[in-house]
Amino acid sequence: MRMLVRLVFGLLVLKAAAAGPRFSRQADLDSYDGANYDEDLDNINLENQDNYEDYEDELTIDEPQVRKAEAYLDLHDIYFLVSVVLNLRKHLQEVVSPVLIKSGCSSFSSGMPTCLLCTCLGGSVYCDDLRLDSVPPLPKDTTHFYARYNRITKINKSDFASMNKLKRIDLTANEITSIDEKAFVGLPELEELVIRENHVSQLPALPETMTLIDGSHNNIGTKGIHKEAFKDMTSLLYLYLTDNHIDYIPVPLPDSLRSLHLQRNNIQMMHEDTFCNLKDFNYIRNALEDIRLDGNPINLSRTPQAYVCLPRIPIGDLI
Repeated sequence: MRMLVRLVFGLLVLKAAAAGPRFSRQADLDSYDGANYDEDLDNINLENQDNYEDYEDELTIDEPQVRKAEAYLDLHDIYFLVSVVLNLRKHLQEVVSPVLIKSGCSSFSSGMPTCLLCTCLGGSVYCDDLRLDSVPPLPKDTTHFYARYNRITKINKSDFASMNKLKRIDLTANEITSIDEKAFVGLPELEELVIRENHVSQLPALPETMTLIDGSHNNIGTKGIHKEAFKDMTSLLYLYLTDNHIDYIPVPLPDSLRSLHLQRNNIQMMHEDTFCNLKDFNYIRNALEDIRLDGNPINLSRTPQAYVCLPRIPIGDLI
């Protein structure tokens, strides 16, 4: 939509630039008839400086006036067209959006309806704050999808089917209560999933390509995470599960992990091999520099051997 406004604006500017000289030259030509025009040209004598200056003034005085009038008209055209574009976008969001989303856009191709409602820039699709109640059909070449601050309640298996280039999904602040178990496993390039500030109770299966998982501010409880869910994610860097109902640290965690946020859950205990390897006292987990356990009922001072392999002690209560 922004590109459309810029295109319209650019065309009108080019029109004004091209039209000004054309109209001013036409005004000069109209001021002479055929016979007198040749006669006036013959009377121009460069040796007579006064006559030459008068002729020069005659050619230049009216030109700015014509250009000013032309610019004045084009400015009104610009205001009118920009107003039309903005009103069209508002109308699409308020009227067309619910119809297209509910119908599934199955009769449309190339994802064009979605790109009329949302903003598509390259491989990124931005559908923030559009009152969507489901995931819209996406262009097949989408790499980054943002649908924050909507009313989406469920993620179906078909929502991201065959999205082979999709790398990031951000569904922050929706009303999601359930996610199909296989909604994301068929995404070979998926690296980042953000589903914070929803009502999710079960974290679905995710591909091993993940680098960031943010499921904070949900309802994930004791049985909400699969056993060894993150073990094979050898590129996982950030795992954020704050403000849930988790009562344990979801081990084993990959060596690649840099940041683990579990604050304000219900974690009450930790084993000495949660982060370290008791069979190898030379093992050092250099990457894991950020562990947040504050806001949990756990006493970190009871398991000092659990931190000997870490570059920093976890943040939390020591009493």
